[in-house]
Amino acid sequence: MAYILTFALALVIAVVCTPLTMKLAQKWGAIAYPGGRHVHKKPIPRLGGLALYAGFWLAAALTQKWDLSFWGLFLGSTLITLVGVCDDIWEIRPIVKLFWQIVSAALLFGFNFSLDFIKLPLIGRPIYFTGLWLGIIGFALMIFWIVGLVNTVNISDGLDGLAAGICFMAALLLFWSANQIISPAAHLTLALAGSLLGFLLFNFPPAKVFMGDSGSMFIGYIIGGLSIYGLLKTATILGVVFPLLVMGMPVTDLTFAIIRRKLRGQSVATADRGHLHHRLLDAGLTQRQAVLSMYGISACFGISAVLGAKGQWIMALAILILVFALLVIILMRRTAMLAVFGRRHSK
Repeated sequence: MAYILTFALALVIAVVCTPLTMKLAQKWGAIAYPGGRHVHKKPIPRLGGLALYAGFWLAAALTQKWDLSFWGLFLGSTLITLVGVCDDIWEIRPIVKLFWQIVSAALLFGFNFSLDFIKLPLIGRPIYFTGLWLGIIGFALMIFWIVGLVNTVNISDGLDGLAAGICFMAALLLFWSANQIISPAAHLTLALAGSLLGFLLFNFPPAKVFMGDSGSMFIGYIIGGLSIYGLLKTATILGVVFPLLVMGMPVTDLTFAIIRRKLRGQSVATADRGHLHHRLLDAGLTQRQAVLSMYGISACFGISAVLGAKGQWIMALAILILVFALLVIILMRRTAMLAVFGRRHSK
């Protein structure tokens, strides 16, 4: 019952707050205009991240007893959301955003967020690394993990409802995983899922509002922080693998984007039309068809994560190989079959 309350509160708050953020976006000039690599056809307000922030943290405040780690997550996510709001209004340079992403991630180190030890699956007892060496490496890994997820979610926010839908599924899967170890993080994953679902009512194609960088960076930060707070505390390598698999599709897309831009001699922060959703649209799919297709791919990654967590590694690996092969084909522009499919549905 407590879980249902957390989810419902976050959902209702997000539904109430999203129209308010749309008015704020109009007042502050946080508008996404069509053109360039953007696929929308009319100006759309892009401060929806504030509704996600409100739904998540108000639900957490009303249902949870906060410990030191909760406060760290709150302060860090507030900082990165404010940076995102500034970017939605004034468009901050990528290097400046990266700096504040690192600062927000580093802030967690003072609130009991750390990677102290990992238990390998083939070894029956934890392997402890002590001393300054682990402290430095663990600190660097934590920053890399959170900043990586922040930018993974950010790069997936390219179509109406895409990032919100993928992260909604990820939040439910992370709830399942966190609940296995009776972690307080389970409540927060449901707060995230509820706020995302409430926001999706306005963001699913055709979208009335975008989450903007304020939303994508907030979601990525929360997923990264919760995976450390709730999942990596299991001290098993699976705690790392599970959230990585859950976010498998945007992680793959981000990886290909970095490789693609490096081969072209471009900065990794350079925007382009080479992402997975652009490939699907170029193949002839509508926005809704592309979004639903990517939901399906994300669901396959999630299924493989659950199978792996249950010890069914062969089945999980088989699904991963098939899905990854499909992604490689699409991202390498071999989309003849998709083009035929798209033309049939556009008639």
